[in-house]
Amino acid sequence: MTYIVIDTRDKRSLSFLQYVKTLPFAKIQSSANVTTIKAMEQAKKGKTTRHKNAKNLIPFLNK
Repeated sequence: MTYIVIDTRDKRSLSFLQYVKTLPFAKIQSSANVTTIKAMEQAKKGKTTRHKNAKNLIPFLNK
């Protein structure tokens, strides 16, 4: 999933937002969900899990 932040104070960005709303495959959310916001805050603070290589990462992701 991809998130796009649009500054709705600009007239052109509002036009773009109206266009995106017409697309059948696009879903508009006014803000990110609580889990996403918490994850972004942790990443900004540097509180993330690091793995040395993909071999160590895969078991962690499969939990």
